[in-house]
Amino acid sequence: MSITSNLVRAAFRRGDEKRDAGLTTPEDIRRFDDIPYGPEAGWNLLDVYRPKDTEGKLPVIVSVHGGGWVYGDKERYQYYCMSLAQHGFAVVNFTYRLAPEFKFPAPLEDTAAVFRWIPENAEKYGLDPEHVYAVGDSAGAHLLSLYCCLCTSPGYALALALPERAMPAPEAVALNCGVYRTEKKALTGTLGALARDFLPGKGTEEELHRINVMEQVTGNFPPAFIMTAEGDFLAGQARPLAEKLQALGAYAEYHYYGDKDHVLGHVFHCNMRLEEAKKCNGDECAFFRWIYAEGRP
Repeated sequence: MSITSNLVRAAFRRGDEKRDAGLTTPEDIRRFDDIPYGPEAGWNLLDVYRPKDTEGKLPVIVSVHGGGWVYGDKERYQYYCMSLAQHGFAVVNFTYRLAPEFKFPAPLEDTAAVFRWIPENAEKYGLDPEHVYAVGDSAGAHLLSLYCCLCTSPGYALALALPERAMPAPEAVALNCGVYRTEKKALTGTLGALARDFLPGKGTEEELHRINVMEQVTGNFPPAFIMTAEGDFLAGQARPLAEKLQALGAYAEYHYYGDKDHVLGHVFHCNMRLEEAKKCNGDECAFFRWIYAEGRP
């Protein structure tokens, strides 16, 4: 493991623990914890959260956590995910295999396994497999975007040489403060070091092309709510993705939160103490409810 990945893990953990200090499970949420979804013990685990006052099958939101491909787990995202469940969804919050212990495409394989797990367990946990949405932030937005490319571009799935297994596509996605350009000039400094830990060949031109969302998307990409914010160090990557999807004929909305007098920062939406986070997350849930009511735009 690189020094950078070690430092990132330590720094991100400190920040997340400070952000979430004192938070508890909301009284209106029922949770099911530590459910295995794959063969990798300790890694392939998920939680399901749903509002207590609901019965039957609910539309689902899958959360793909961020962390620079080297950090994160479902515990770090539990409060954010439970806040989404309070909007009337069943939320699936999962841990995936991290670099550098596991290389690309391991987290994509885990993401696919979670989407396959949903219809197989719909009756037990009250999940509506016909209406599955997804959110991802930072590296999680990158992974979710690539997963959508796997679902909608047979050539991309073939290029990654993944096993021929079902890849259920989300009905719509919210991509938050994400990484969508991975050519060498975009992967400098810390981000570049993390990418080298993530990729088996440490970032060959072929590898960078295969994980470059901007080069893999097609007009079949799911409807997308693409969000960034004032102070997000990846802010410049959001609008080009939205414009690329629109040019291809896919439905994409671009949203920007905060301004120069109100800096919010990278993945601000995960901070449950911020009113702006509540606003953003409410907007994304409203987007999913609109898709649920109207179908694909």
